[in-house]
Amino acid sequence: MKNQTKAYILAIFAVFFWSTVATAFKIALKELSVLQLLCVATYTTFFISGTYILITGKTKMLVAIKTKEILLFAVLGILNPIAYYLVLFKAYDLLPAQIAQPLNYTWPVVLVFLSAPLLKQSLRWNSFVALGISFAGVLVISYSGGRLSSGNIDITGVILAAGSSVIWALYWLLNARNGQDAVVKIFFNFMFGSVYITLLMLFFGGFDTLTLKGVLPAVYVGFFEMGLTFILWMSAMQLTDRNDKISPLVYLSPFISLIFIHFILGEKIYDSTFIGLFLIIAGIMFVRVFKVKSS
Repeated sequence: MKNQTKAYILAIFAVFFWSTVATAFKIALKELSVLQLLCVATYTTFFISGTYILITGKTKMLVAIKTKEILLFAVLGILNPIAYYLVLFKAYDLLPAQIAQPLNYTWPVVLVFLSAPLLKQSLRWNSFVALGISFAGVLVISYSGGRLSSGNIDITGVILAAGSSVIWALYWLLNARNGQDAVVKIFFNFMFGSVYITLLMLFFGGFDTLTLKGVLPAVYVGFFEMGLTFILWMSAMQLTDRNDKISPLVYLSPFISLIFIHFILGEKIYDSTFIGLFLIIAGIMFVRVFKVKSS
């Protein structure tokens, strides 16, 4: 089997698994608090990344980590998994999955605007057009049918879902400046994340009310949102001869996710969700296409 074929297979599996996690979030949150869900998922991802490092013989990389990098990972662990997933899970707790999920997908456009001050990159006209298109999608999803203005949609949830994209974009920028192996970075982020979430759980008494019915979907989240799926995706990117053959596949995920949301969670998918999601993805693709052309 050719490497490119293997890359497509791994990428398709990754996209499929990512398409299921919004549904898993809602199932887990029926039984667990936001803090409990994050705790179990963080432990799971830490275990998966550590196991992968042992199996692939990358333990030497752990020993070679410098003190400066350790301090960076300690900071990044606050952003991801702690801050990002606390905000995202709370948004899912307050909103229907079909609304929380697409609002979180605005992060690539936010990334462009954060790159300006952090990486000293200039903003082009297409960046503002892309932001406008994606923001129009956010408005369509949030306001269509008067659901937000009538109180049917929680405004705090909308702010949190959209705000999670800012946290993720900031994490992505800071993390990208570290040249370490991708899985090693995940391992250290979630190692520190495990420490932080343990302290939070001890402080707020979250261990007392954990249930097996809630733990199982939380473990699933750790596997297929944060851990194994990321490894599958990175492996696909390493096998492909051109990243642009693989990377567009990830934008299928939010649309496939709506199928699971409808048939498993029983949410009626509104036309406005499709329209808004299309606009958000269109804004992302717009800025990407013009970035490639300018390069």
